[in-house]
Amino acid sequence: MDEMICYCHNYTRGDLEKDALEHGKSTLMEQIIAESKAGNCNCETNNPKGR
Repeated sequence: MDEMICYCHNYTRGDLEKDALEHGKSTLMEQIIAESKAGNCNCETNNPKGR
Protein backbone atom coordinates (compact mmCIF):
# COMPACT_ATOMS: atom_id res chain seq x y z
CA MET A 1 0.00 0.00 0.00
CA ASP A 2 1.22 3.46 -0.90
CA GLU A 3 2.10 5.73 2.04
CA MET A 4 -0.54 8.41 2.65
CA ILE A 5 1.02 11.88 2.55
CA CYS A 6 -2.07 14.07 2.85
CA TYR A 7 -5.09 12.72 4.65
CA CYS A 8 -7.14 15.85 3.98
CA HIS A 9 -6.84 15.54 0.20
CA ASN A 10 -6.10 11.80 -0.01
CA TYR A 11 -2.68 12.13 -1.69
CA THR A 12 -0.19 9.31 -1.47
CA ARG A 13 3.58 9.27 -1.96
CA GLY A 14 2.93 7.73 -5.39
CA ASP A 15 0.63 10.63 -6.33
CA LEU A 16 3.35 13.14 -5.45
CA GLU A 17 6.03 11.18 -7.31
CA LYS A 18 3.83 10.85 -10.42
CA ASP A 19 2.97 14.56 -10.29
CA ALA A 20 6.65 15.50 -9.98
CA LEU A 21 7.56 13.32 -12.97
CA GLU A 22 4.76 14.81 -15.09
CA HIS A 23 5.42 18.46 -14.17
CA GLY A 24 9.10 18.51 -13.23
CA LYS A 25 8.08 19.41 -9.66
CA SER A 26 5.30 18.52 -7.26
CA THR A 27 2.35 20.77 -7.93
CA LEU A 28 0.32 18.69 -5.48
CA MET A 29 2.60 19.71 -2.62
CA GLU A 30 2.10 23.34 -3.61
CA GLN A 31 -1.68 22.78 -3.50
CA ILE A 32 -1.46 21.10 -0.09
CA ILE A 33 0.59 23.99 1.32
CA ALA A 34 -1.76 26.62 -0.14
CA GLU A 35 -4.85 24.84 1.23
CA SER A 36 -3.22 24.50 4.63
CA LYS A 37 -2.31 28.20 4.75
CA ALA A 38 -5.90 29.06 3.75
CA GLY A 39 -7.17 27.00 6.69
CA ASN A 40 -8.80 24.36 4.48
CA CYS A 41 -7.13 21.38 6.11
CA ASN A 42 -8.01 19.38 9.18
CA CYS A 43 -4.79 17.40 9.61
CA GLU A 44 -5.08 17.10 13.37
CA THR A 45 -8.29 15.10 12.93
CA ASN A 46 -7.72 13.34 9.59
CA ASN A 47 -4.11 12.22 10.11
CA PRO A 48 -3.76 9.36 12.59
CA LYS A 49 -0.49 10.96 13.75
CA GLY A 50 -2.41 14.14 14.64
CA ARG A 51 -0.36 16.47 12.47
